[in-house]
Amino acid sequence: MTASAEGVEGSDGPEGPGDRKPRRRMNYGEGREALLNAAVRVVAQGGLRKLTYRAVAQEAGTTHGLVVHHFGSRDALIAEALAHAIRTSLNTSALEPGTGKVADFSVGVSDMVIADPGIQAFQYELLLEARRRPELLPQIRALYDAYFDATRRELSRMLPEDAGRPLTRLIFAALDGLVLHQLVFGEPETTDAAIEELRGLLRLLVADGHETPENDG
Repeated sequence: MTASAEGVEGSDGPEGPGDRKPRRRMNYGEGREALLNAAVRVVAQGGLRKLTYRAVAQEAGTTHGLVVHHFGSRDALIAEALAHAIRTSLNTSALEPGTGKVADFSVGVSDMVIADPGIQAFQYELLLEARRRPELLPQIRALYDAYFDATRRELSRMLPEDAGRPLTRLIFAALDGLVLHQLVFGEPETTDAAIEELRGLLRLLVADGHETPENDG
């Protein structure tokens, strides 16, 4: 069943029916993953307040009842969409290539943003929403803990010693900021150049054994 007028909520925003783009019909067998992708797009486009069963159904080109059947509650939909975002981002970011080679670290980040900006925007929308809704914090922590863990494992493969929490946070914060900036400003070439500079710093850490001089003076 394709989206119809009954799937459009009057309170969704100022746009009229004529402004809405036709929705893609969800093919048989796509099921749960297609609904999760639709939920991600809804939040990326309109924020968490736009996430309703009806909006997800319209985006996926299916029925309201199918979304209810798969998820049961809005909180369950949010939690599963976050888990889906983690899996997708980790699989496409090269955050943990597993080679221990600096040259392989975070290859393709700019391409990841270009290919699927919605899933990145979805995560930032929920991150900001968690400031207003503390009940989302456990899910956001789980999201970022997965990123931190992947970053730390790969750094520890590169460096002579296990990467500590402060270094892991510093490296991931740099990557996270670059992704956010590319979402807002574009300029993937700037992202690529900045990540290459980051790799240069990692090479210095590898070269000196990740030892910090006791006296800089």
